[in-house]
Amino acid sequence: MRPGNGRSGGVEVGKTRTAGRGRAYPRGVPGLSGRVLVVDDNRVIRQLIRVNLELEGFEVVTAADGAECLEIVHRVRPDAVTLDVVMPRLDGLRTAARLRADVRTRDIPIAIISACTQYEVESGRSAGVDAFLAKPFEPAEMVRLVRRLVGFPEGEGAPGDPEPVVRPAG
Repeated sequence: MRPGNGRSGGVEVGKTRTAGRGRAYPRGVPGLSGRVLVVDDNRVIRQLIRVNLELEGFEVVTAADGAECLEIVHRVRPDAVTLDVVMPRLDGLRTAARLRADVRTRDIPIAIISACTQYEVESGRSAGVDAFLAKPFEPAEMVRLVRRLVGFPEGEGAPGDPEPVVRPAG
């Protein structure tokens, strides 16, 4: 394994992964929308999110929990991060708080994609989470959310899309 190729341990890296730093693609190029770090302990959910984002031209890197996210976030330099709430080692809310506390990651847009309770939504907002999407979700709804997070320009798919609805679990 060569240094700088962005691959490590159990990190799943998409075939569209590029080495190097900064934004993978300039914003505003249809179909080439940026890099997303998807963090979820459920492999099936990670793959579902990954495949749907890659079909839209996003570059996707995945992590299985918050601790792994914090280990790789500086290497992969994502344009947005999606987090599940309930994960082993480090949950999504504490991961979001740590991302916000680090000067290098404090401005990365963060979305919680989880079966959120109202308490988790309030805690997430306090931790600096930008958006929430309740599981189960429609893949198109998730793609619209990520497009907004990475600043998809007006007139290229994002305008007029409704804000994701938080449906409390239960």
